[in-house]
Amino acid sequence: MTTDYRIGIGHDTHRLSAGGPLRLGGVDIEFDKHLEGHSDADVLLHAVTDALLGAANLGDIGEMFPNTDPKNAGRDSSDMLSAAAERVISLGWKVANLDCVVLAERPRILDHRDSIQHRLSEILVLRQDQVSVKGKTGEGIGPVGEGLVIQAQCVCLLQRIEKGRTDYGGIGF
Repeated sequence: MTTDYRIGIGHDTHRLSAGGPLRLGGVDIEFDKHLEGHSDADVLLHAVTDALLGAANLGDIGEMFPNTDPKNAGRDSSDMLSAAAERVISLGWKVANLDCVVLAERPRILDHRDSIQHRLSEILVLRQDQVSVKGKTGEGIGPVGEGLVIQAQCVCLLQRIEKGRTDYGGIGF
């Protein structure tokens, strides 16, 4: 028997390189570095996408959007997240909430938290109180602390959509 709730966790890491801006959570942030990757390398949106896909038992972002496919080169991660959310919803799930952590020495995440939460809520059609974003530093230790990478983690709670309900108000309901 399938439960009415599912939890998924997502994690991603991308290397920082010289030259900005930094794309994080669907927001362009003025910064002297950017994230490297096959797509736009938005580490937070990749972690959120993995959390949604994992909760619905749909694999991970690399399976749905392989880096061997030229269509994914430079691709906007918000498009990937939207497509993943549509697959999750098509299976009868809605996003109840997201809890995200961005691990970065710089920039200071708190300064951009509201914009990032707003953008995530826009992409997934959620209320902003359904999206939590926190920042943590590496305290000068390891690749995060040395400013070499940014990592992100996300936990997602999915809830079964009740048959016949139409008052969810969008992708995230």
